[in-house]
Amino acid sequence: MSDANFKLNRRRFLQAGAAGTMLSAGYASGAFAKTATPALSEFTPEFFTADEWKFIMAATDRLIPADGEGPGALDARVPVFIDGQMAGPFGHAADWYMEGPHDPNAPAQLGYQSPLTPAEVYRAAIAELNAWCNDKHGSIFAELDKATKDSVLTALEKGEIKLESTKGANFFSLLLQNTKEGYFADPMYGGNHDMVAWKYIGFPGARASFREWVGVEKPYPLGPVDISGKRG
Repeated sequence: MSDANFKLNRRRFLQAGAAGTMLSAGYASGAFAKTATPALSEFTPEFFTADEWKFIMAATDRLIPADGEGPGALDARVPVFIDGQMAGPFGHAADWYMEGPHDPNAPAQLGYQSPLTPAEVYRAAIAELNAWCNDKHGSIFAELDKATKDSVLTALEKGEIKLESTKGANFFSLLLQNTKEGYFADPMYGGNHDMVAWKYIGFPGARASFREWVGVEKPYPLGPVDISGKRG
């Protein structure tokens, strides 16, 4: 997963992911509805340990890097979103069916196939992946250079790094899904800070009506509005 490939596919990836993310269900919002979000350097994670937080910061920064055309994951404070999700009902699979049997080879339509909750998957996967990076590269993931981080994520995506501790869960897919959700979701959930992702792709957000602009062959002239009514 080279820097070139990240940049070439960036706009297509972001635009394709926006609509699906906004329709996603299951966000936990209570912990995120804050009047102000501190800078990432001052943010205290609710769920992640210090080493886990370093991983989340580094991994999301490579999945949506800031050296492309638009804001990166850290600009949108995606890690804040993921931390809150892991601390809330989603992370604990509060409304999921979690009884066995679990078959990692079952077709996708049969649903989640791990006895671990998403929060448990993150905790186990980060520890195992950091150990793997230490063994192969001499440092934990967050301390690797950009090219090596990208190569690790690519190997994880392709299944070349097999994480035994996640018990059938696909950690890369979960991390990528949550990164996109944090990038595009309403700011009340902790990510998409100041609606930077919506501004970048021209998404109007929670405006009451913009039907008159459907099919108009020119950019939408107004900024986005979030669920709270704040204008971007």
